[in-house]
Amino acid sequence: MHAHPPTGVRAIDRSALEVADIVRAHGEAFVRTHVLLPEQHAVLRDIARCRTAALGGHVDVCDDCGHVQVAYNSCRNRHCPKCQSLAQARWIEGRMQRVLPTHAFHVVFTLPSELRGLALQNREKIFNLLFASAADALLDLGRDPKWLGAQLGITSVLHTWTRDLRFHPHVHCVVTGGGLSPDGARWIATRPGFLLPVRVLGALFRGKFLARLVRLYDDGALRLAGPASALADRARFARLRDKLYRTRWVVYAKQPFGGPEQVFRYLGRYTHRVGLSNRRLVSLDERGVTLRTHGDSTAIVAPDEFLRRLLLHVLPKGFVKIRHHGLMAPGNVSTRLAVARRLLGDIPPAPPNDTPPHSFAELLLALTGVDIRRCPLCGGNVSRHPLALPPPIPPDTS
Repeated sequence: MHAHPPTGVRAIDRSALEVADIVRAHGEAFVRTHVLLPEQHAVLRDIARCRTAALGGHVDVCDDCGHVQVAYNSCRNRHCPKCQSLAQARWIEGRMQRVLPTHAFHVVFTLPSELRGLALQNREKIFNLLFASAADALLDLGRDPKWLGAQLGITSVLHTWTRDLRFHPHVHCVVTGGGLSPDGARWIATRPGFLLPVRVLGALFRGKFLARLVRLYDDGALRLAGPASALADRARFARLRDKLYRTRWVVYAKQPFGGPEQVFRYLGRYTHRVGLSNRRLVSLDERGVTLRTHGDSTAIVAPDEFLRRLLLHVLPKGFVKIRHHGLMAPGNVSTRLAVARRLLGDIPPAPPNDTPPHSFAELLLALTGVDIRRCPLCGGNVSRHPLALPPPIPPDTS
């Protein structure tokens, strides 16, 4: 159930159906019958409490007409579908100083289905391999004079889901349409519409990933339990390794972006996306949870299965899901990236401290067109006050 505002005060409008409604309706029963990691427990708790009286809030009062409106605080969990828009806007604002004025490519590296069980038991290790192998394949092939002979700039984002919330780890890479020559004297642009050969890229990605995976296996660094328990048998692992070496790994390169603005708009769609937005929820009834998948298509999932799939995509605590490589690597920002920007004729950005970061109200206005500093009825100035909530009811000890 939604928490209700104090009598006579109108709460901010909410979507008809939210992930939080499903968690509140079925979360307790799910927790009783499943073994969860601490971070998965935290996600269910935070989503259920987000923007409810449980987290407190504030009251906006119009200084002119006296209109009153309550807004509850956000949970700020990075897996919550209601807490990503402003974080996304702040991230894009910070990245504006690093984008290069050139076209860019979108390349997707996908983990083979045979390794998903191993990934579920070793999320951090396998996701790290996925990031490192994809970036190294791009950088090595980019440095090869046969293809480009330059250092690329890469921003990578991990996604772990399909449209119906199944586990499907893959990395989206936004790659500069060219790179800096080894001597730093030239910007070498890619051919129009072509970055690197995807079959060669896929084979290089496969080799780098499997070499790293074998080292982890030989060092005893992998957890071989649950869906990965069969791989404790070295002969089975060797057969899987050999099969994967013979399999073509999926690497997909999309058409290039236009300019830096388009790159950032696209990046914003991918960096802070969670597995399921509230907009894709259709209904919750006796059949289960109905959600939109592609176009007009929908899928119906039992509530228990819906929550199980939702929690498949909870990342390990502290795990970094957005990474930068090559020219975009932190160590190159003030050196090789700055040289590349000069060669491309870009104006150096102003020092970060010269422009204060946008406030919550300014970002919300830019994203939604809603100015919380103005009354929605008369347009007058709004004063914000902490929401006074009744003290919790003490437990009955009689």
